[in-house]
Amino acid sequence: MKVKRTLEDVEKIIAIFFRENRRMPSYSEMANIIGVRSKSVVHFWVKKLIAAGVMHKDAKGFLVLARQSLALPLAGEVCAGFPSPAEEELRDIVSFDEYLVAHPEKSFLLSVTGDSMIGAGIMDKDLVIVERGRELKNGDIILAEVDSNWTIKYFCKKGKTVTLQAANPKYPPIIPQTELRIAGVITAVVRKYNK
Repeated sequence: MKVKRTLEDVEKIIAIFFRENRRMPSYSEMANIIGVRSKSVVHFWVKKLIAAGVMHKDAKGFLVLARQSLALPLAGEVCAGFPSPAEEELRDIVSFDEYLVAHPEKSFLLSVTGDSMIGAGIMDKDLVIVERGRELKNGDIILAEVDSNWTIKYFCKKGKTVTLQAANPKYPPIIPQTELRIAGVITAVVRKYNK
C-alpha cells in the first residue's frame, strides 16, 4: 500500500535523519526513508522543500537544512502547582529555535551576568534571545547602551522621560544622562539545569 506523504511529513523524516546522522541524506537515502522508488520523486520533494524554505543549496550545490534545529517530541502537559496525573502522549514535535525565535534574521543570543533581573526570571549565566528592530512597549525587557554601559532592564517611558528599571530592589532605576541606544527587546530566556 502506497503511503501518501505531506510536505511536513517529508520535512520531519529528513530532520530526523539529520539529527541521527549529523548530515543530510543522499538522494538514494532520501528515496529509502521517504518510501519512494524513483529519484525523480525525490527531486520533486527537494524542489518543494527548497520552495518552502526548509532547505537550500549551499555554494557547492549541496543541500543544507535551513533550520538545523533540535526538535523534540511534545509529550503533553504537567501541572506545576498541585500534583495531577500527567498524560504522556506524543502531541507534536517542537523545535526550540522555531518556538523561541520568531525572527531569526533579527535575533541573537547573549549570556547574562549579574542579578539585576532576577525578579523577571533572568538569572546569572542564563542566555537571552534579543530581537533587533522590534517596536518598544512600556514594560518590555530591553538590551540598551546607557551612558557607555550595556545593560538589560525594563523599559519605562512617561512623556519624554525614559527610565530603565531593574527587577531586583537592590538596584536603583537608571535615567540616561547623555546617551541611550536600544539594541533590542528580550524575547526569551534559556536556562540549563544540571550542567
